Amino acid sequence: MDKPILKDSMRLFQPLGRIKSRSMFGGFGIFADETMFALVVHDKLHIRADNTLTKQFKQQGLEPYVYHKRGFPVVTKYFALSEEWQDDCDQTLQVAREALVKAQSEKSTQAEAKPTRIKDLPNLRLATERMLKKVGIDNVKQLEQTGSLEAYKAIRESHVSEISLELLWSLEGAIKGTHWSVVPQSRRDELLSRLHN
Repeated sequence: MDKPILKDSMRLFQPLGRIKSRSMFGGFGIFADETMFALVVHDKLHIRADNTLTKQFKQQGLEPYVYHKRGFPVVTKYFALSEEWQDDCDQTLQVAREALVKAQSEKSTQAEAKPTRIKDLPNLRLATERMLKKVGIDNVKQLEQTGSLEAYKAIRESHVSEISLELLWSLEGAIKGTHWSVVPQSRRDELLSRLHN
């Protein structure tokens, strides 16, 4: 169970901002003010690495976390810290601070360079783009104006087969520029209640 290391890590990272966790990649993502910079999975703390940190971690023999999505391995940017690292709270906090700064900067760069094609948004692919075009939503701007709920309803009405709720979360995440699993439960509940009214 990941809980003890998760609690200890969250306590350690409190100087970095408002710390919270959400389940991600089969473990728990650790966020500071809405930016994920660490991951606890398989009873290990993983820190997010940019190119520079990746080189440093690899030289130290640290490995990136690999999870399986639909049976395929996906290599993440999160590296498992060794026990020596975890025993040194100052060093762990310092590298976490570095990871957070890089993650925040990457997030703002991505927000500035928002894609125009629907398939290039987070969570979406060509099949989703085609479904949206079929209901008259041709680009990112139109999707943002329509909103996730109305876009989801339009797709559901135009399809004969069952459309999963995961598509609603994917559309909401795409509009917000985040992974669908990060859509807060409160927002999901709000969308669901509006969907059933």
